[in-house]
Amino acid sequence: MTTTQRILDLAAAAPASRGEDLVLLLAEANELYQQGLQELHRKVAARLDGLAIADLMLAADTAGMPCDASQHRDEVILLLALVEWEMTPAAMAYTEMAADAARRGVCLIPEE
Repeated sequence: MTTTQRILDLAAAAPASRGEDLVLLLAEANELYQQGLQELHRKVAARLDGLAIADLMLAADTAGMPCDASQHRDEVILLLALVEWEMTPAAMAYTEMAADAARRGVCLIPEE
C-alpha cells in the first residue's frame, strides 16, 4: 500500500473515530505525511540539482513561497518540495483530517 493510499484510508476512518482511536489515526497519518514529504523532497532536490539559486528563489516566489537572500539553497528546495507536497491528495487529506480532529478537540501536540 502506498503512503497516499494509507493516508486516504486513515482520513476516511477518522470521522467515525473518537478519543484515543482518533489520536492513533492522526499520529499514523502524521508520520506518513512526514515520510511522503521527505520522499518528495529528495525527488525535488534531484530534479532541481544544478539550477542556480536565483532561479530556485524565483520559482519559490512564483509558487507563493517568497524567499530572501539569507536562505540557503537547501531551504529553498525544501520550500519548493513543500509547495508541491501540499497539492497532493495525501497532504490535502491529512490537512483536512487534522483540522477536523482539532475542531473536535483532538491534537497531537499535548496541552500544557
